[in-house]
Amino acid sequence: MKTGVLVISGIILASFAIGIYFYNAVPEQMASHWNYAGEVDDYMSKNYGLFLMPVVSVLMVLLFIFIVKIDPLRKNIKKFMGYYIGLILAIVLFLFYLNLLSIFANLGYDFNMTQMMMPALGILFYFIGIVLKKAKRNWFVGIRTPWTLSSDKVWDKTHLLGSRLFKIAGVISFAGIILPGYAMWFAIVPVLTFSIYLIVYSYFLFRKLKR
Repeated sequence: MKTGVLVISGIILASFAIGIYFYNAVPEQMASHWNYAGEVDDYMSKNYGLFLMPVVSVLMVLLFIFIVKIDPLRKNIKKFMGYYIGLILAIVLFLFYLNLLSIFANLGYDFNMTQMMMPALGILFYFIGIVLKKAKRNWFVGIRTPWTLSSDKVWDKTHLLGSRLFKIAGVISFAGIILPGYAMWFAIVPVLTFSIYLIVYSYFLFRKLKR
C-alpha cells in the first residue's frame, strides 16, 4: 500500500513539474475541450490548462482518503484496500495521460484527441471491472443501489456481473481507435447500458432472494 501511495504522489508531482516545464512553450489561451469529432471547441488560460488536471488529481486523492474516514462500512473498504489504492492510481494515471495529451496538442502536435483517449478509457474501464469483483459492501465505491447496500449477497452477485460487464465495456472502447468518428459512442453507450442493467438486476435479485 505504501508503494502505491508513493507512486500516486510521484505522478501528481510529475504533473505539476511538466506543467511548469512547458509553461512558456504553450499559448496563453490553451485548447481545453474537444468535441466527439476530436475538434477543439473551447479554450482556457494556460494557468488553468496546465494545472487543472494535477489539482483535480490532488482533490480526488483527498476525497478518497476522506471516504475511508467517514464511511460507516469503512472496515469493508479495508478488506480490499490494495484494489482501492489501485483504483486511485488508475484514475490519477488517466488524468495524467489526459494532461499530457492536452499539452502536446497545444504544442502543435496533430492527432485526434478523442481517438487518443480511447486506449486510456478502455484500460480504466477494464480495471474498474477488476476492482468491482473485489469490492466489499460500502457506501461510496461500487454499484451502490438500495438493494446492493441492503444485502451482502445482492452486492456480491451484482458486482461479480458488473465486473464482467465493465471488462467488456473496456474492450469495446478500443474499437474507437479504429473508428474515431464513433469513438465516444463505443465508450459511453456500453457503460451507460450496463450500468442501467446492473441497477435493474440488483432490484430483481433482491426480490428473488427475499422470496
